[in-house]
This record gives sequence, C-alpha cells and structure tokens, in this order.
Amino acid sequence: MKRLFIVVEGQTEEEFVNELLSPYLNSFGIYDIRATKITTSKGYKGGFVNYEHLRNDVIRLLKQSGQDVVVTTFVDFFKMPKNVPDYANISKKFTKKNSVGEFEKAIAKDINDQRFVPYIQMHEFEALLFSSTKGFSTYYGNEKNVIKGVTKIIEEFSNPEDINSTQPPSYRIKELTTNYDKIVYGNTIALDIGIESILKKCPRFKIWVKELIVRCK
Repeated sequence: MKRLFIVVEGQTEEEFVNELLSPYLNSFGIYDIRATKITTSKGYKGGFVNYEHLRNDVIRLLKQSGQDVVVTTFVDFFKMPKNVPDYANISKKFTKKNSVGEFEKAIAKDINDQRFVPYIQMHEFEALLFSSTKGFSTYYGNEKNVIKGVTKIIEEFSNPEDINSTQPPSYRIKELTTNYDKIVYGNTIALDIGIESILKKCPRFKIWVKELIVRCK
C-alpha cells in the first residue's frame, strides 16, 4: 500500500480526515494517511486563499516522497482563489456545477504528476453534513426549526453537493441557528451521520474516495 497525503483547507477538514475518512480507508488496508493544512505563511497554516500556497505544499510533498505515495487535496469550491489555473476561462465557459471538474483537471495539468489526485469539495465542507438529519438531531433536537429547516433543504436538492443556488451550505445552517461553529460542530455532526451515509448521498465525494482506494493499492 502507498502512503497518502491529503492537503486540507483547515482544521475541520483535517479532523474529518483523521476521524472519519482515515478509519474508513484503514478498512481497505490503507494505514499511512496524513492530513496537512495548507501552509499560508511562515508559521501559519489553514485557508485556501491563494493557489500558490496549495501548489507549493503539493509540490513539496511530491518531491520529498518516493513513488510509493499519493498526494491529494480536500478544499472548498466556495470562495476558491481566482489564481487557480485557467480560472477566468473555465468560469466563463462552464456552469458552477460543471466547472469544479474542469478546475481539478487544470490543477492536475499544472502539477503534472501521476501521483497527484486533485479534489475540490462541491460547494464546501458543510455540504457533507446535509447527508442526513441525524447529526443535526443530536445537537439541535430541541430546536425544531433547525431540524425542520435541514429536512426541507435536504428534500429540495437531488444530493447535498448541489446545495448552493443563492446560499452555500454553511450560510444555510447559520440562518437556522446562531449556535453553529464549523470547528466545534462540523465533525461532531459528521461523526453522527457516519461516513457510509455521506458516501451514499454525495456522489463526487464518493468518486474521490474510491479513486484514493484504487491509487493507494
């Protein structure tokens, strides 16, 4: 099995990899999994605010490692920096939904290494939390408006990764309750939902995970 490095946007994504994704990949015999936050400046990490930061981390990991490695990314499409390769052209030619795959292709072309698998979460991490009302029921069970609102949002879209239109997923949660903090609640909700439910409901996320399993064998 190959080593797997996942360059993530921030602390929530890092914890998600460590607490949900890694145990799932372990079941396929993939044990050496390392999540690392994007290096934004000397001594600081976290945030996909500049493509060059992401690129530098990916290139560094590829250079420091041998051929028995896979490097991937786990970053949000929402507020993606405009210096991603071919940003203007892709944004002009494709819808938001279709542009994500094109941006991944552009990043893959720029990095130009077979050991690299780019992944951009559509539209942001919180989309995964709309895979089920289960996690929300645990923490907001006494707030009927929250559960009712989450249920309505889930029923409105064909899958959680389509949730955006006028508002991305995190904004929708914050409209339902003031008691939401991504770092504090994000992964606790995800843990309650479970990785299997997320994989079942989120097709792009599932494709990425399956690709990692194939690549790491």
